[in-house]
Amino acid sequence: MLSPSELRSTFSSNPNLVITCAEIPCPEFSRFLYTSVGSNYYWIERLSWTYQRWLEYLDCPEIQTWVVYVSGTPASYIELEYNMNNNVKIVYFGLLPQFIGQHIGGHLLSFGVQQAWTAGVKRVWVHTCSLDHRYGLANYQARGFKLYSW
Repeated sequence: MLSPSELRSTFSSNPNLVITCAEIPCPEFSRFLYTSVGSNYYWIERLSWTYQRWLEYLDCPEIQTWVVYVSGTPASYIELEYNMNNNVKIVYFGLLPQFIGQHIGGHLLSFGVQQAWTAGVKRVWVHTCSLDHRYGLANYQARGFKLYSW
Protein backbone atom coordinates (compact mmCIF):
# COMPACT_ATOMS: atom_id res chain seq x y z
CA MET A 1 0.00 0.00 0.00
CA LEU A 2 1.57 3.26 -1.10
CA SER A 3 -0.86 5.84 0.24
CA PRO A 4 -3.18 6.18 3.22
CA SER A 5 -5.98 6.94 0.76
CA GLU A 6 -5.77 3.33 -0.48
CA LEU A 7 -6.90 1.95 2.89
CA ARG A 8 -10.46 0.64 2.88
CA SER A 9 -11.24 0.33 6.57
CA THR A 10 -13.84 -1.87 8.18
CA PHE A 11 -14.65 -1.92 11.85
CA SER A 12 -16.50 -4.26 14.15
CA SER A 13 -19.55 -3.03 16.03
CA ASN A 14 -18.70 -5.28 18.99
CA PRO A 15 -18.79 -2.99 22.06
CA ASN A 16 -16.60 -5.44 23.99
CA LEU A 17 -13.68 -5.09 21.56
CA VAL A 18 -10.68 -3.05 22.76
CA ILE A 19 -7.32 -2.54 21.05
CA THR A 20 -4.27 -1.85 23.20
CA CYS A 21 -0.61 -1.37 22.41
CA ALA A 22 1.62 -3.75 24.35
CA GLU A 23 4.04 -1.05 25.49
CA ILE A 24 6.08 -3.09 27.97
CA PRO A 25 8.24 -5.79 26.35
CA CYS A 26 6.91 -9.11 27.63
CA PRO A 27 8.44 -12.19 25.99
CA GLU A 28 5.95 -14.56 27.63
CA PHE A 29 2.95 -12.68 26.25
CA SER A 30 4.43 -12.20 22.78
CA ARG A 31 5.35 -15.88 22.58
CA PHE A 32 1.81 -16.76 23.68
CA LEU A 33 0.33 -14.63 20.88
CA TYR A 34 2.79 -15.97 18.32
CA THR A 35 2.12 -19.64 19.13
CA SER A 36 -1.63 -19.25 19.70
CA VAL A 37 -2.20 -17.48 16.39
CA GLY A 38 0.48 -19.17 14.31
CA SER A 39 0.33 -22.79 15.39
CA ASN A 40 -2.11 -23.71 12.60
CA TYR A 41 -0.11 -21.81 9.96
CA TYR A 42 3.37 -23.24 10.42
CA TRP A 43 4.81 -20.23 12.22
CA ILE A 44 8.01 -21.81 13.50
CA GLU A 45 10.87 -19.36 13.05
CA ARG A 46 10.52 -17.85 16.55
CA LEU A 47 9.90 -21.08 18.45
CA SER A 48 13.61 -21.46 19.21
CA TRP A 49 13.99 -17.89 20.47
CA THR A 50 15.26 -17.59 24.02
CA TYR A 51 13.72 -15.27 26.56
CA GLN A 52 16.63 -12.86 25.98
CA ARG A 53 16.14 -12.92 22.20
CA TRP A 54 12.44 -12.11 22.59
CA LEU A 55 13.25 -9.31 25.03
CA GLU A 56 15.86 -7.74 22.74
CA TYR A 57 13.50 -7.87 19.78
CA LEU A 58 10.50 -6.45 21.64
CA ASP A 59 12.59 -3.70 23.24
CA CYS A 60 13.37 -2.16 19.83
CA PRO A 61 11.57 1.16 19.31
CA GLU A 62 10.82 0.09 15.72
CA ILE A 63 8.50 -2.70 16.91
CA GLN A 64 4.89 -2.18 17.95
CA THR A 65 2.48 -4.91 19.03
CA TRP A 66 -1.23 -4.10 19.07
CA VAL A 67 -3.59 -6.57 20.73
CA VAL A 68 -7.35 -6.93 20.39
CA TYR A 69 -9.18 -7.98 23.53
CA VAL A 70 -12.79 -9.12 23.48
CA SER A 71 -14.38 -8.99 26.91
CA GLY A 72 -10.89 -8.98 28.42
CA THR A 73 -9.61 -11.99 26.46
CA PRO A 74 -6.79 -11.65 23.89
CA ALA A 75 -8.33 -12.33 20.47
CA SER A 76 -5.90 -11.05 17.84
CA TYR A 77 -2.68 -9.16 17.34
CA ILE A 78 -0.70 -7.24 14.77
CA GLU A 79 3.03 -6.62 14.97
CA LEU A 80 4.36 -3.61 13.07
CA GLU A 81 7.98 -2.90 12.23
CA TYR A 82 8.96 0.67 11.33
CA ASN A 83 12.22 0.97 9.41
CA MET A 84 14.53 3.74 8.25
CA ASN A 85 13.38 3.47 4.62
CA ASN A 86 10.01 4.97 5.59
CA ASN A 87 8.29 1.60 5.36
CA VAL A 88 6.15 -0.25 7.85
CA LYS A 89 6.04 -4.01 7.60
CA ILE A 90 3.20 -5.99 9.09
CA VAL A 91 5.44 -8.65 10.57
CA TYR A 92 2.72 -10.82 12.10
CA PHE A 93 -1.05 -10.55 12.09
CA GLY A 94 -3.76 -13.00 12.97
CA LEU A 95 -6.47 -14.21 15.29
CA LEU A 96 -6.73 -16.85 17.95
CA PRO A 97 -8.82 -19.66 16.43
CA GLN A 98 -11.99 -19.11 18.48
CA PHE A 99 -12.26 -15.51 17.23
CA ILE A 100 -12.06 -16.20 13.48
CA GLY A 101 -15.20 -15.17 11.60
CA GLN A 102 -16.24 -12.38 13.98
CA HIS A 103 -15.02 -9.40 11.85
CA ILE A 104 -12.11 -8.84 14.19
CA GLY A 105 -9.42 -9.42 11.54
CA GLY A 106 -10.62 -6.63 9.26
CA HIS A 107 -11.02 -4.34 12.26
CA LEU A 108 -7.49 -4.89 13.56
CA LEU A 109 -5.91 -4.78 10.11
CA SER A 110 -7.66 -1.46 9.43
CA PHE A 111 -6.52 -0.10 12.79
CA GLY A 112 -2.95 -1.36 12.34
CA VAL A 113 -2.61 0.17 8.89
CA GLN A 114 -4.00 3.47 10.18
CA GLN A 115 -1.38 3.40 12.95
CA ALA A 116 1.36 2.74 10.41
CA TRP A 117 0.34 5.71 8.26
CA THR A 118 0.42 8.10 11.24
CA ALA A 119 4.22 7.85 11.17
CA GLY A 120 4.41 9.60 7.79
CA VAL A 121 5.76 6.55 5.97
CA LYS A 122 5.82 5.92 2.21
CA ARG A 123 4.68 2.30 2.20
CA VAL A 124 2.90 -0.26 4.36
CA TRP A 125 3.45 -3.84 3.32
CA VAL A 126 2.87 -7.41 4.35
CA HIS A 127 4.24 -10.77 3.24
CA THR A 128 1.74 -13.61 3.03
CA CYS A 129 1.88 -17.11 1.61
CA SER A 130 -0.24 -20.17 0.93
CA LEU A 131 0.31 -21.39 4.51
CA ASP A 132 -1.67 -18.46 5.94
CA HIS A 133 -5.41 -18.58 6.66
CA ARG A 134 -7.44 -19.11 3.50
CA TYR A 135 -9.06 -15.66 3.87
CA GLY A 136 -5.86 -13.84 4.76
CA LEU A 137 -5.05 -12.60 1.27
CA ALA A 138 -8.68 -11.61 0.68
CA ASN A 139 -8.63 -9.53 3.89
CA TYR A 140 -5.44 -7.76 2.83
CA GLN A 141 -6.85 -7.01 -0.61
CA ALA A 142 -10.21 -5.89 0.82
CA ARG A 143 -8.31 -3.36 2.96
CA GLY A 144 -6.59 -1.98 -0.18
CA PHE A 145 -3.33 -3.92 -0.40
CA LYS A 146 -2.22 -4.82 -3.90
CA LEU A 147 -0.11 -7.77 -5.00
CA TYR A 148 3.47 -6.71 -5.55
CA SER A 149 5.20 -9.98 -6.29
CA TRP A 150 3.69 -13.40 -6.81
